[in-house]
Formats: sequence, structure tokens, C-alpha cells
Amino acid sequence: MIKGRNITEITEFILLGFSDFPQIKALLIVMFLILYIAALTWNLSLIVLIRMDSYLHTPMYFFISNLSFIDIGYISSIVPKVLSNLFQEKQTISFAGCIVQYFMFCTTGLSESSLMTAMAYDRYAAICNPLLYSSIMSPTLCAQMVMGSYTAGLIGSVSLVCAVLQLHFCGPNVIRHFFCDIPQMLKLSCTDTFFAHVVILILTMFFCFTNALAILISYGYIVLSIMKITSAKGRYKAFNTYASHLTAVSLFYTSGAFVYLSSISGGSSSFDRFVSVFYTVLIPMLNPLVYSLRNKDIKDAVKRLQKKLGCC
Repeated sequence: MIKGRNITEITEFILLGFSDFPQIKALLIVMFLILYIAALTWNLSLIVLIRMDSYLHTPMYFFISNLSFIDIGYISSIVPKVLSNLFQEKQTISFAGCIVQYFMFCTTGLSESSLMTAMAYDRYAAICNPLLYSSIMSPTLCAQMVMGSYTAGLIGSVSLVCAVLQLHFCGPNVIRHFFCDIPQMLKLSCTDTFFAHVVILILTMFFCFTNALAILISYGYIVLSIMKITSAKGRYKAFNTYASHLTAVSLFYTSGAFVYLSSISGGSSSFDRFVSVFYTVLIPMLNPLVYSLRNKDIKDAVKRLQKKLGCC
């Protein structure tokens, strides 16, 4: 009941997902299952490899292992429910389940955004101050930066969830998406969403623009430092040390910004849902590949592990 009115609040949402594409339902099940298994396998493998190989116990790989850990939680907050709904006729999620899913998705997503900023600073220190790198990026500072990323993500997600919990939902209850996301949830509220929009704006400014600005400033100094290197070989080596991070950041922010700007402007098309698959499912799977395919340290670590296992 809301302020004395005879209105019953809904207790569950219907996730539209990809129900308007029944002809490719089997394909979607196979696709999501393969991507999820691949993301779990590659991220877990990267974490184990970094932990087992002492040569990879450096700040950069410490951040990468935490990024893989976040990506596992990030994709796991979405895909299991998507797969479950694809196997069911009625694609529903309880209100509590919706809140929990959004909390997990938001916490890991905001933590990843903050961690990418920490990784950009790490690359700045490595390229712009190579002689002081070890003293700048001390184990204590690295641990504090990672814990700060997790804490920032947690605080941000709690703020958003609290804003959502202030709203009332009395119907309709159809979310035109394959997971509970706040732009679609706000459209279903039967009470004023001004406060929620203010919270979203503040957190967007803090996490997106502040982090993006910090990353861009770091990249600016990195590019200037690389341009000062006289040898082409030296420039190529320096570029390779941050190219993978630049790729991961570009994929994460570009796809996420596109979907959220479209959602806020009123878009909820099927195309937006398929683009959302890119930043919610594909990116957690691609990140470990981006950081390992052209990475000599990772390849050498794999060879050492193979040799060690062969000897045993």
C-alpha cells in the first residue's frame, strides 16, 4: 500500500530478456554457456598462474589477478540467471533477487572501474618513473589501492540500492532487459524517481568521469614519455607495457557508456540488449585474453609451469 492508496506493490519482475527472439533461443543458451565457461576458465587460470609463478609477483600482475577476480563476480551476477530464464517458460525474478543481482553487478562493475584507474597509475609509474617504480608502487600501496577499489564499489552500489529501495513498484513489472538494471527499474516506479536520478548522476560523475579523467591524464603523461624515447625498439616496448590496459579500458567504457546513455535517453531496444551482452559477458571473458595473448611474461610463466608439471 502507498500512502493510503489501494495499490499493491509487486513482488516479482518479468525479465523480457530475449523472449522476442524464440527462433534463436537454443543458440543463445549455447552462446551464454560457452562464454560463461570460457570466462570462468580463463580468469581462474590467470589467477592461479599469477599466484603460482613468483616472477609474476609484481604490482601489475597483482592488479590483473584482482581484475580477474572481479570479472568472475561480474559475469556470475548475470549469466546464471539468464541461463535459468532461457530454460523456463516464465522468465521471472523476485524483487529481493532483483536487488541482490543489481547489488552484485553494481559492486563488481564500479570496483572494476576504480581498479582500472589504479592500473593506469601503475603503468604511469612504470613508464614515466622507471627508476622509482619499485619504491612508488610498494606492496602496501598496491594493497591499499585494491582495497580502495573494492570499498568504492561497495559504497557506490549500497548508495544505488538504497535509492532503489526508496521507490515503490506497483505495475507494470516487465523489465525490458535480461537482467535487473537501474535505468529500466526506474521506468517501472510509480513514485517520484528524482532522488534516485540525483544519486545516479553523482555516482556517474564520480566513477565514470573522475576515473576516466584520471586514466586519460595518466595516458597523456605516458604518451609524452614514450615520445621522448629515441629508439624505435624502446618506444615499441614501452607501448606494449600499457597497450593491453588501454584496450581493456576502451572496451569497458565505450560499450558501457553507449548502453547507459541509450537507456537514460529512453532506449530499450533489442539492439541495446545485444550490446549489453558485450560489456556484461564478453568483456569479462576477453580481459584475461587481452592481458595474456601478447604478453611475454605470461607466456614464459606458462612454459615454466608446463616444465614444472612435466618434471612432476
